Amino acid sequence: MKFSVLIAHYNNAILFKDCYDSLLSQTYPDWEAIIVDDASSENEREMVKSIIAGDDRFKFFENEKNSGVGVTKSRLIELANGEICGFVDPDDAILPTAIESAMNLFKHKKKVVLAYSRFMACDKKLTPIAPFKSAMQVRNRDPYFFNYPIQIGHFTTFRKDVYLQTEKMNPELRIAEDQDLYLKMYEKGDVHFINETNYYYRAHAGGISQNNNKGKSYDYFAQVVFSTMKRRKLTTINGKKIPETYSNHKEIFALLEYQNGIWYRIKKKIAITLQKLFR
Repeated sequence: MKFSVLIAHYNNAILFKDCYDSLLSQTYPDWEAIIVDDASSENEREMVKSIIAGDDRFKFFENEKNSGVGVTKSRLIELANGEICGFVDPDDAILPTAIESAMNLFKHKKKVVLAYSRFMACDKKLTPIAPFKSAMQVRNRDPYFFNYPIQIGHFTTFRKDVYLQTEKMNPELRIAEDQDLYLKMYEKGDVHFINETNYYYRAHAGGISQNNNKGKSYDYFAQVVFSTMKRRKLTTINGKKIPETYSNHKEIFALLEYQNGIWYRIKKKIAITLQKLFR
Protein backbone atom coordinates (compact mmCIF):
# COMPACT_ATOMS: atom_id res chain seq x y z
CA MET A 1 0.00 0.00 0.00
CA LYS A 2 1.23 3.46 -0.90
CA PHE A 3 0.92 6.46 1.40
CA SER A 4 0.46 9.96 -0.01
CA VAL A 5 1.77 12.85 2.08
CA LEU A 6 -0.24 15.93 1.10
CA ILE A 7 1.45 19.32 1.48
CA ALA A 8 -0.37 22.60 0.81
CA HIS A 9 2.36 25.22 0.46
CA TYR A 10 2.15 29.00 0.50
CA ASN A 11 5.25 31.11 1.16
CA ASN A 12 6.68 28.77 3.81
CA ALA A 13 9.81 27.58 2.02
CA ILE A 14 12.18 28.78 4.74
CA LEU A 15 10.61 26.29 7.18
CA PHE A 16 10.00 23.46 4.71
CA LYS A 17 13.40 21.79 5.22
CA ASP A 18 12.32 20.35 8.58
CA CYS A 19 9.23 18.85 6.97
CA TYR A 20 11.32 17.46 4.12
CA ASP A 21 13.88 15.90 6.47
CA SER A 22 11.13 14.26 8.54
CA LEU A 23 9.77 12.57 5.42
CA LEU A 24 13.19 11.24 4.47
CA SER A 25 13.42 9.69 7.96
CA GLN A 26 10.22 7.62 7.61
CA THR A 27 10.51 3.93 8.46
CA TYR A 28 7.71 3.06 6.01
CA PRO A 29 9.25 2.95 2.53
CA ASP A 30 6.30 3.16 0.10
CA TRP A 31 5.29 6.82 0.17
CA GLU A 32 5.03 9.84 -2.08
CA ALA A 33 4.78 13.54 -1.28
CA ILE A 34 2.37 15.67 -3.30
CA ILE A 35 3.00 19.40 -3.00
CA VAL A 36 0.59 21.99 -4.36
CA ASP A 37 1.83 25.56 -4.20
CA ASP A 38 -0.93 28.14 -3.84
CA ALA A 39 0.66 30.90 -5.95
CA SER A 40 3.62 31.67 -3.71
CA SER A 41 6.28 34.12 -4.86
CA GLU A 42 8.68 32.82 -7.49
CA ASN A 43 11.54 32.76 -5.00
CA GLU A 44 9.49 30.66 -2.56
CA ARG A 45 8.55 28.18 -5.26
CA GLU A 46 12.14 27.83 -6.41
CA MET A 47 13.34 27.24 -2.84
CA VAL A 48 10.95 24.31 -2.42
CA LYS A 49 11.88 22.90 -5.82
CA SER A 50 15.58 23.08 -4.96
CA ILE A 51 15.02 21.16 -1.72
CA ILE A 52 13.13 18.29 -3.37
CA ALA A 53 15.25 18.19 -6.55
CA GLY A 54 16.44 14.73 -7.54
CA ASP A 55 13.90 12.79 -5.47
CA ASP A 56 11.06 11.51 -7.68
CA ARG A 57 8.95 10.68 -4.61
CA PHE A 58 8.21 14.42 -4.42
CA LYS A 59 5.79 15.83 -6.99
CA PHE A 60 5.33 19.60 -7.27
CA PHE A 61 2.22 21.31 -8.67
CA GLU A 62 1.13 24.95 -8.78
CA ASN A 63 -2.21 26.74 -8.62
CA GLU A 64 -2.61 29.37 -11.33
CA LYS A 65 -3.81 31.86 -8.72
CA ASN A 66 -4.02 32.03 -4.94
CA SER A 67 -7.10 29.93 -4.12
CA GLY A 68 -6.97 29.13 -0.40
CA VAL A 69 -6.56 25.89 1.53
CA GLY A 70 -9.97 24.46 0.61
CA VAL A 71 -9.17 24.45 -3.11
CA THR A 72 -5.54 23.49 -2.58
CA LYS A 73 -6.21 20.55 -0.26
CA SER A 74 -9.03 19.29 -2.44
CA ARG A 75 -6.62 19.27 -5.37
CA LEU A 76 -3.99 17.48 -3.30
CA ILE A 77 -6.33 14.58 -2.64
CA GLU A 78 -7.25 14.38 -6.31
CA LEU A 79 -3.57 14.20 -7.28
CA ALA A 80 -2.70 11.54 -4.69
CA ASN A 81 -1.81 8.07 -5.95
CA GLY A 82 -1.77 6.39 -2.55
CA GLU A 83 -4.56 4.34 -1.02
CA ILE A 84 -3.97 6.18 2.28
CA CYS A 85 -3.47 9.96 2.53
CA GLY A 86 -2.42 12.37 5.24
CA PHE A 87 -1.83 16.12 5.37
CA VAL A 88 1.41 17.59 6.70
CA ASP A 89 1.81 21.35 6.80
CA PRO A 90 5.07 22.55 5.19
CA ASP A 91 6.19 24.25 8.40
CA ASP A 92 5.57 21.16 10.56
CA ALA A 93 7.13 17.69 10.73
CA ILE A 94 6.20 14.09 11.51
CA LEU A 95 8.01 11.50 13.62
CA PRO A 96 9.92 8.69 11.83
CA THR A 97 7.31 6.01 12.55
CA ALA A 98 4.24 8.18 11.86
CA ILE A 99 3.40 6.73 8.45
CA GLU A 100 4.26 3.17 9.47
CA SER A 101 1.93 3.34 12.50
CA ALA A 102 -0.95 4.54 10.33
CA MET A 103 -0.37 1.97 7.60
CA ASN A 104 -0.22 -0.92 10.07
CA LEU A 105 -3.59 0.15 11.41
CA PHE A 106 -5.27 0.45 8.01
CA LYS A 107 -3.90 -2.91 6.92
CA HIS A 108 -5.31 -4.73 9.94
CA LYS A 109 -8.53 -2.79 10.63
CA LYS A 110 -10.55 -2.71 7.42
CA LYS A 111 -13.47 -0.82 8.98
CA VAL A 112 -11.28 2.14 9.94
CA VAL A 113 -11.64 4.97 7.42
CA LEU A 114 -9.74 7.67 9.32
CA ALA A 115 -7.01 7.48 11.95
CA TYR A 116 -5.35 10.17 14.03
CA SER A 117 -2.72 10.49 16.72
CA ARG A 118 -1.46 13.19 19.05
CA PHE A 119 0.57 16.25 18.10
CA MET A 120 3.38 17.91 19.99
CA ALA A 121 3.17 21.68 20.23
CA CYS A 122 6.56 23.19 19.39
CA ASP A 123 8.15 26.61 19.33
CA LYS A 124 9.22 28.36 16.13
CA LYS A 125 12.43 26.29 16.08
CA LEU A 126 10.37 23.08 16.29
CA THR A 127 11.54 22.45 19.84
CA PRO A 128 8.87 20.40 21.69
CA ILE A 129 6.82 22.24 24.31
CA ALA A 130 3.86 20.05 25.28
CA PRO A 131 1.66 17.32 23.77
CA PHE A 132 -1.98 17.99 22.85
CA LYS A 133 -3.69 16.30 25.79
CA SER A 134 -7.24 16.45 24.41
CA ALA A 135 -6.49 13.88 21.70
CA MET A 136 -8.32 10.64 22.53
CA GLN A 137 -10.48 7.91 21.06
CA VAL A 138 -13.90 9.24 20.11
CA ARG A 139 -17.20 7.42 20.08
CA ASN A 140 -18.00 6.02 16.65
CA ARG A 141 -21.39 6.09 14.89
CA ASP A 142 -22.73 8.97 16.99
CA PRO A 143 -24.87 11.36 14.90
CA TYR A 144 -24.23 14.07 17.49
CA PHE A 145 -20.45 13.91 17.24
CA PHE A 146 -19.01 17.16 15.87
CA ASN A 147 -15.42 16.97 17.18
CA TYR A 148 -16.39 19.62 19.72
CA PRO A 149 -14.35 20.12 21.79
CA ILE A 150 -11.64 19.06 19.37
CA GLN A 151 -10.26 15.58 19.91
CA ILE A 152 -9.34 14.53 16.37
CA GLY A 153 -6.20 16.36 15.37
CA HIS A 154 -2.79 15.76 13.78
CA PHE A 155 -1.51 13.31 12.53
CA THR A 156 -4.70 12.47 10.62
CA THR A 157 -4.74 9.87 7.84
CA PHE A 158 -7.59 8.49 5.74
CA ARG A 159 -8.61 6.12 2.95
CA LYS A 160 -8.82 7.94 -0.37
CA ASP A 161 -11.43 5.58 -1.85
CA VAL A 162 -13.77 6.28 1.08
CA TYR A 163 -13.16 10.04 0.79
CA LEU A 164 -14.32 9.85 -2.82
CA GLN A 165 -17.66 8.47 -1.55
CA THR A 166 -18.29 11.63 0.50
CA GLU A 167 -19.36 15.08 -0.64
CA LYS A 168 -15.60 15.78 -0.58
CA MET A 169 -13.89 18.73 1.03
CA ASN A 170 -15.58 22.11 0.67
CA PRO A 171 -13.25 24.16 -1.58
CA GLU A 172 -14.75 27.43 -0.33
CA LEU A 173 -13.37 26.94 3.18
CA ARG A 174 -10.27 28.92 4.10
CA ILE A 175 -10.18 27.68 7.70
CA ALA A 176 -11.61 24.52 9.32
CA GLU A 177 -11.26 22.59 6.07
CA ASP A 178 -9.70 19.80 8.12
CA GLN A 179 -12.74 19.63 10.42
CA ASP A 180 -14.96 19.41 7.36
CA LEU A 181 -12.91 16.43 6.16
CA TYR A 182 -12.95 14.67 9.55
CA LEU A 183 -16.72 14.92 9.97
CA LYS A 184 -17.48 13.71 6.45
CA MET A 185 -15.14 10.73 6.84
CA TYR A 186 -16.57 9.99 10.31
CA GLU A 187 -19.94 9.32 8.67
CA LYS A 188 -18.48 6.60 6.43
CA GLY A 189 -16.91 4.23 8.95
CA ASP A 190 -14.84 3.90 12.10
CA VAL A 191 -12.25 6.42 13.20
CA HIS A 192 -9.37 5.25 15.37
CA PHE A 193 -7.00 6.99 17.77
CA ILE A 194 -3.35 5.92 17.57
CA ASN A 195 -2.08 6.59 21.06
CA GLU A 196 1.23 8.07 19.96
CA THR A 197 2.67 11.55 19.48
CA ASN A 198 3.47 11.50 15.76
CA TYR A 199 3.29 15.14 14.65
CA TYR A 200 5.33 18.23 15.48
CA TYR A 201 3.16 21.35 15.20
CA ARG A 202 5.14 24.56 14.92
CA ALA A 203 3.69 27.74 16.42
CA HIS A 204 5.06 30.84 14.70
CA ALA A 205 3.93 34.25 13.52
CA GLY A 206 3.28 33.10 9.96
CA GLY A 207 1.10 30.14 10.88
CA ILE A 208 -2.58 30.32 9.94
CA SER A 209 -3.74 29.85 13.54
CA GLN A 210 -1.52 32.73 14.67
CA ASN A 211 -2.43 35.28 12.05
CA ASN A 212 -5.43 37.56 11.53
CA ASN A 213 -7.59 34.60 10.49
CA LYS A 214 -7.72 33.35 14.07
CA GLY A 215 -10.75 35.50 14.88
CA LYS A 216 -12.60 34.00 11.91
CA SER A 217 -11.81 30.38 12.79
CA TYR A 218 -14.78 30.04 15.15
CA ASP A 219 -17.14 31.11 12.41
CA TYR A 220 -15.66 28.75 9.82
CA PHE A 221 -15.78 25.84 12.27
CA ALA A 222 -19.37 26.67 13.22
CA GLN A 223 -20.36 26.70 9.55
CA VAL A 224 -18.81 23.24 9.15
CA VAL A 225 -20.74 21.97 12.19
CA PHE A 226 -23.98 23.50 10.91
CA SER A 227 -23.50 21.90 7.49
CA THR A 228 -22.89 18.58 9.24
CA MET A 229 -26.12 18.90 11.21
CA LYS A 230 -28.02 19.50 7.98
CA ARG A 231 -26.23 16.68 6.15
CA ARG A 232 -27.23 14.29 8.93
CA LYS A 233 -30.80 15.60 8.77
CA LEU A 234 -30.85 16.56 12.45
CA THR A 235 -33.61 18.90 13.61
CA THR A 236 -32.93 19.10 17.36
CA ILE A 237 -29.97 18.61 19.68
CA ASN A 238 -30.47 17.92 23.38
CA GLY A 239 -34.03 19.25 23.11
CA LYS A 240 -33.02 22.46 21.34
CA LYS A 241 -34.12 23.22 17.80
CA ILE A 242 -31.46 23.56 15.15
CA PRO A 243 -31.99 26.80 13.17
CA GLU A 244 -33.04 26.59 9.55
CA THR A 245 -30.24 28.87 8.37
CA TYR A 246 -26.82 29.76 9.70
CA SER A 247 -26.52 33.03 11.61
CA ASN A 248 -23.39 33.08 13.80
CA HIS A 249 -21.01 30.75 15.64
CA LYS A 250 -22.41 31.57 19.09
CA GLU A 251 -25.83 30.14 18.19
CA ILE A 252 -24.32 26.91 16.84
CA PHE A 253 -21.85 26.28 19.64
CA ALA A 254 -24.55 27.04 22.24
CA LEU A 255 -26.36 23.92 20.96
CA LEU A 256 -23.32 21.83 21.90
CA GLU A 257 -22.57 23.22 25.36
CA TYR A 258 -24.16 20.18 27.00
CA GLN A 259 -21.27 18.08 25.66
CA ASN A 260 -18.97 19.78 28.16
CA GLY A 261 -21.10 18.61 31.09
CA ILE A 262 -19.81 16.01 33.55
CA TRP A 263 -22.64 13.51 33.05
CA TYR A 264 -22.34 13.62 29.28
CA ARG A 265 -18.60 13.01 29.53
CA ILE A 266 -19.12 10.08 31.90
CA LYS A 267 -21.63 8.47 29.55
CA LYS A 268 -19.34 9.07 26.61
CA LYS A 269 -16.40 7.48 28.40
CA ILE A 270 -18.48 4.38 29.21
CA ALA A 271 -19.65 4.13 25.58
CA ILE A 272 -16.07 4.40 24.28
CA THR A 273 -14.89 1.73 26.73
CA LEU A 274 -17.61 -0.64 25.54
CA GLN A 275 -16.74 0.24 21.95
CA LYS A 276 -13.15 -0.87 22.53
CA LEU A 277 -14.22 -4.10 24.22
CA PHE A 278 -16.71 -5.31 21.63
CA ARG A 279 -15.16 -4.23 18.34
